[in-house]
Amino acid sequence: MFEVIEREKLVPNLHLLTVRAPQIVETIKPGQFVIFRSDEKAERIPLSVADWDREAGTLTTVFMVVGASTEKLSSLKTGDTVPTVVGPLGRPTEIDNFGSVVCIGGCYGMGSLFPTIKALDAKGNDITVVYEARSHNLLYWADKVAPFCSRFISITRDGSSGFKGHIDKSVEILDIIDLKPDRVIANGCTFSVYKAAKDYARYDVPIIVSLNTIMIDGTGMCGVCRVTVDNKMKFACVDGPDFDGRRVDWEELFKRRKQYLNEEAFLVHNSGCGGIK
Repeated sequence: MFEVIEREKLVPNLHLLTVRAPQIVETIKPGQFVIFRSDEKAERIPLSVADWDREAGTLTTVFMVVGASTEKLSSLKTGDTVPTVVGPLGRPTEIDNFGSVVCIGGCYGMGSLFPTIKALDAKGNDITVVYEARSHNLLYWADKVAPFCSRFISITRDGSSGFKGHIDKSVEILDIIDLKPDRVIANGCTFSVYKAAKDYARYDVPIIVSLNTIMIDGTGMCGVCRVTVDNKMKFACVDGPDFDGRRVDWEELFKRRKQYLNEEAFLVHNSGCGGIK
């Protein structure tokens, strides 16, 4: 059993969960993920890792409540335990001195990008961070990220913080300050990373996106997380989760992501959970 060290609601519908998992944090690297189960009967949930402390043996994730299982995770308290934390899984994000790197985060992707931003900074990159949300009350961790980047750009769709718009607004800003990235890294919901791949395609540089596919075992055995990249079938859990967004078949990915929406809605309404919060 894995002890819950902290569970905190960061902003509406987004929660931070820290557990003690010393064997996992001993080898984990930026970009990798873990699989949680909230109880013995719960489904397996893949979650990106937002931070860790090797000395304390603790691992932190930031997740969105979207269904019955994440609702259960959001109700955990300090001192509770969870039966399953599996990892580290997936391939780490490639870290090197690329030059100018733009890191784009939306919703839970803001937290998931934090280890990558720190690692890129340690390699001497010039980092521009773009955080995007619907409104100002959904932005978080700006104070944690700021020391590791040269520029921090916040964008809200309602204009309540920073610039008004979506990810394409950040491209306009880069053009104004005459900054051309050598690499783009995006993490967040499927639509956000898709937008990043499309809007930044003009620069003709690698656009590394962390794909959020349907996933079960996380080890390449079930094949549920398959995606098409460069016209070849890949498994997000073992070949990813990072891929070049310019090569992803986004139409297929969106269709697969919607495959079980009705079933997920049924479980939420019939699980006894309190609903999205």
